[in-house]
Amino acid sequence: MTETRSHPELGEIPVFTGRRLLLVVTGALSAAHTPFWTNWLRTAYPSAELRVVLTRSAGQFVTRQALTSISGAVAEVDEWPSEPAAHAFHVELTEWADTFVVAPATLGFCSRLANGMGDSPVLLALQCTTAPVVLAPSLPPGGVTSRAYQRALTALQEMPHVSVVPPVSGVSTTTGRRDAAPNAPMPMAIAAAERLRRGREAAR
Repeated sequence: MTETRSHPELGEIPVFTGRRLLLVVTGALSAAHTPFWTNWLRTAYPSAELRVVLTRSAGQFVTRQALTSISGAVAEVDEWPSEPAAHAFHVELTEWADTFVVAPATLGFCSRLANGMGDSPVLLALQCTTAPVVLAPSLPPGGVTSRAYQRALTALQEMPHVSVVPPVSGVSTTTGRRDAAPNAPMPMAIAAAERLRRGREAAR
Protein backbone atom coordinates (compact mmCIF):
# COMPACT_ATOMS: atom_id res chain seq x y z
CA MET A 1 0.00 0.00 0.00
CA THR A 2 1.32 3.45 -0.88
CA GLU A 3 2.14 5.56 2.15
CA THR A 4 0.38 8.91 2.24
CA ARG A 5 0.26 11.96 4.45
CA SER A 6 -2.37 14.59 5.01
CA HIS A 7 -1.94 18.05 3.50
CA PRO A 8 -4.08 20.97 4.73
CA GLU A 9 -4.93 22.10 1.18
CA LEU A 10 -4.66 18.94 -0.91
CA GLY A 11 -5.89 16.21 1.42
CA GLU A 12 -4.10 12.86 1.25
CA ILE A 13 -0.96 12.91 -0.90
CA PRO A 14 1.77 10.32 -1.46
CA VAL A 15 4.86 10.63 0.71
CA PHE A 16 7.87 11.85 -1.27
CA THR A 17 11.34 11.75 0.28
CA GLY A 18 13.24 13.04 -2.75
CA ARG A 19 14.92 16.40 -2.54
CA ARG A 20 15.45 17.40 -6.17
CA LEU A 21 12.75 16.52 -8.70
CA LEU A 22 13.22 17.02 -12.42
CA LEU A 23 9.91 17.11 -14.29
CA VAL A 24 10.25 16.40 -18.01
CA VAL A 25 7.34 17.42 -20.24
CA THR A 26 7.02 16.00 -23.76
CA GLY A 27 4.75 16.91 -26.65
CA ALA A 28 1.39 15.34 -25.84
CA LEU A 29 -1.83 17.34 -25.52
CA SER A 30 -1.97 16.67 -21.78
CA ALA A 31 1.17 18.79 -21.44
CA ALA A 32 -1.35 21.64 -21.31
CA HIS A 33 -2.16 20.52 -17.74
CA THR A 34 1.44 20.90 -16.58
CA PRO A 35 0.92 24.30 -14.91
CA PHE A 36 -1.68 22.72 -12.63
CA TRP A 37 0.58 19.80 -11.70
CA THR A 38 3.59 22.06 -11.26
CA ASN A 39 1.65 24.11 -8.74
CA TRP A 40 0.45 20.88 -7.11
CA LEU A 41 4.03 19.65 -6.70
CA ARG A 42 5.22 22.91 -5.15
CA THR A 43 2.27 22.97 -2.77
CA ALA A 44 2.46 19.30 -1.81
CA TYR A 45 6.26 19.18 -1.37
CA PRO A 46 7.49 22.68 -0.47
CA SER A 47 10.84 21.43 0.82
CA ALA A 48 11.72 19.73 -2.48
CA GLU A 49 13.48 21.60 -5.28
CA LEU A 50 11.70 21.42 -8.63
CA ARG A 51 13.02 21.97 -12.13
CA VAL A 52 11.06 21.63 -15.37
CA VAL A 53 12.48 20.73 -18.77
CA LEU A 54 10.34 20.78 -21.91
CA THR A 55 10.98 19.06 -25.20
CA ARG A 56 10.61 21.32 -28.20
CA SER A 57 7.28 19.72 -29.14
CA ALA A 58 5.92 20.29 -25.62
CA GLY A 59 6.15 24.01 -26.34
CA GLN A 60 3.15 23.62 -28.65
CA PHE A 61 0.94 22.95 -25.63
CA VAL A 62 2.47 24.87 -22.71
CA THR A 63 4.78 27.87 -22.44
CA ARG A 64 8.11 28.11 -20.68
CA GLN A 65 7.02 31.42 -19.17
CA ALA A 66 4.02 29.85 -17.45
CA LEU A 67 6.11 27.02 -15.99
CA THR A 68 8.90 29.37 -14.98
CA SER A 69 6.48 31.58 -13.09
CA ILE A 70 4.80 28.67 -11.33
CA SER A 71 7.86 26.53 -10.60
CA GLY A 72 10.05 29.36 -9.35
CA ALA A 73 12.93 28.29 -11.61
CA VAL A 74 13.60 28.90 -15.28
CA ALA A 75 11.93 26.19 -17.36
CA GLU A 76 14.58 24.75 -19.67
CA VAL A 77 14.42 23.22 -23.15
CA ASP A 78 15.66 19.73 -23.91
CA GLU A 79 18.12 20.64 -26.63
CA TRP A 80 21.85 20.87 -27.09
CA PRO A 81 23.24 24.38 -26.61
CA SER A 82 23.84 26.34 -29.79
CA GLU A 83 26.80 28.16 -28.25
CA PRO A 84 29.90 26.79 -26.49
CA ALA A 85 29.19 25.90 -22.87
CA ALA A 86 31.57 25.35 -19.98
CA HIS A 87 29.44 22.55 -18.54
CA ALA A 88 27.58 19.64 -20.15
CA PHE A 89 23.83 20.08 -19.68
CA HIS A 90 23.08 16.33 -19.56
CA VAL A 91 25.74 15.73 -16.90
CA GLU A 92 24.43 18.63 -14.84
CA LEU A 93 20.91 17.17 -14.96
CA THR A 94 22.18 13.72 -13.98
CA GLU A 95 24.16 15.13 -11.05
CA TRP A 96 21.37 17.42 -9.86
CA ALA A 97 18.22 15.27 -9.88
CA ASP A 98 17.51 12.51 -7.37
CA THR A 99 14.14 11.83 -9.05
CA PHE A 100 12.99 12.09 -12.67
CA VAL A 101 9.34 12.19 -13.71
CA VAL A 102 8.41 12.32 -17.40
CA ALA A 103 4.77 13.38 -17.64
CA PRO A 104 3.38 13.24 -20.18
CA ALA A 105 5.69 10.82 -21.97
CA THR A 106 4.92 10.40 -25.67
CA LEU A 107 5.22 7.10 -27.51
CA GLY A 108 8.21 8.49 -29.35
CA PHE A 109 10.00 9.46 -26.14
CA CYS A 110 9.32 6.08 -24.53
CA SER A 111 10.61 4.27 -27.61
CA ARG A 112 13.78 6.35 -27.80
CA LEU A 113 14.56 5.77 -24.12
CA ALA A 114 13.82 2.04 -24.43
CA ASN A 115 16.11 1.75 -27.46
CA GLY A 116 19.06 3.33 -25.66
CA MET A 117 18.90 6.64 -27.50
CA GLY A 118 20.69 9.62 -26.01
CA ASP A 119 20.10 12.20 -28.72
CA SER A 120 18.92 14.95 -26.36
CA PRO A 121 20.26 16.13 -23.00
CA VAL A 122 17.35 14.64 -21.06
CA LEU A 123 17.48 11.29 -22.83
CA LEU A 124 21.21 11.03 -22.26
CA ALA A 125 20.75 11.97 -18.60
CA LEU A 126 18.09 9.27 -18.21
CA GLN A 127 20.37 6.71 -19.83
CA CYS A 128 23.18 7.55 -17.41
CA THR A 129 21.37 8.04 -14.10
CA THR A 130 20.68 5.45 -11.42
CA ALA A 131 18.07 7.68 -9.74
CA PRO A 132 14.38 6.73 -9.92
CA VAL A 133 12.86 7.48 -13.32
CA VAL A 134 9.08 7.42 -13.71
CA LEU A 135 7.37 7.59 -17.09
CA ALA A 136 3.69 8.50 -17.37
CA PRO A 137 2.84 7.74 -21.01
CA SER A 138 0.16 9.63 -22.87
CA LEU A 139 -0.88 7.71 -25.98
CA PRO A 140 -3.24 8.23 -28.91
CA PRO A 141 -6.02 5.83 -29.92
CA GLY A 142 -4.46 2.43 -30.56
CA GLY A 143 -1.22 3.44 -28.88
CA VAL A 144 -1.45 1.14 -25.86
CA THR A 145 -1.80 -2.01 -27.96
CA SER A 146 0.61 -0.91 -30.69
CA ARG A 147 3.62 -3.10 -31.31
CA ALA A 148 5.97 -0.13 -30.87
CA TYR A 149 4.66 0.70 -27.41
CA GLN A 150 4.52 -2.91 -26.24
CA ARG A 151 8.12 -3.42 -27.35
CA ALA A 152 9.20 -0.24 -25.58
CA LEU A 153 7.26 -1.16 -22.45
CA THR A 154 8.96 -4.55 -22.23
CA ALA A 155 12.40 -2.95 -22.50
CA LEU A 156 11.61 -0.21 -19.98
CA GLN A 157 10.30 -2.71 -17.44
CA GLU A 158 13.68 -4.45 -17.53
CA MET A 159 15.42 -1.29 -16.29
CA PRO A 160 15.66 -1.52 -12.48
CA HIS A 161 15.53 2.24 -11.91
CA VAL A 162 12.57 2.87 -14.27
CA SER A 163 8.85 2.60 -13.58
CA VAL A 164 6.07 3.06 -16.14
CA VAL A 165 2.75 4.25 -14.74
CA PRO A 166 0.00 2.93 -17.04
CA PRO A 167 -2.08 5.56 -18.82
CA VAL A 168 -5.74 6.00 -17.97
CA SER A 169 -8.78 5.84 -20.21
CA GLY A 170 -9.74 9.12 -21.84
CA VAL A 171 -11.77 10.69 -24.62
CA SER A 172 -9.86 11.44 -27.81
CA THR A 173 -10.22 15.04 -28.97
CA THR A 174 -9.99 13.71 -32.54
CA THR A 175 -12.33 10.71 -32.57
CA GLY A 176 -14.68 11.84 -29.81
CA ARG A 177 -14.57 8.29 -28.46
CA ARG A 178 -13.12 6.97 -25.23
CA ASP A 179 -10.18 5.40 -27.02
CA ALA A 180 -7.34 7.70 -25.97
CA ALA A 181 -4.89 6.95 -23.15
CA PRO A 182 -3.79 10.14 -21.37
CA ASN A 183 -1.12 9.96 -18.69
CA ALA A 184 -2.01 9.03 -15.12
CA PRO A 185 -2.31 11.84 -12.54
CA MET A 186 0.85 13.17 -10.92
CA PRO A 187 0.19 11.59 -7.48
CA MET A 188 0.46 8.15 -9.10
CA ALA A 189 3.82 9.08 -10.63
CA ILE A 190 5.14 10.37 -7.31
CA ALA A 191 4.00 7.20 -5.54
CA ALA A 192 5.80 5.11 -8.18
CA ALA A 193 8.99 7.13 -7.69
CA GLU A 194 8.87 6.54 -3.96
CA ARG A 195 8.38 2.80 -4.44
CA LEU A 196 11.46 2.74 -6.66
CA ARG A 197 13.48 4.67 -4.09
CA ARG A 198 12.46 2.42 -1.21
CA GLY A 199 13.08 -0.71 -3.24
CA ARG A 200 16.58 0.46 -4.07
CA GLU A 201 17.29 1.32 -0.42
CA ALA A 202 16.00 -2.07 0.72
CA ALA A 203 18.32 -3.81 -1.75
CA ARG A 204 21.44 -2.15 -0.32
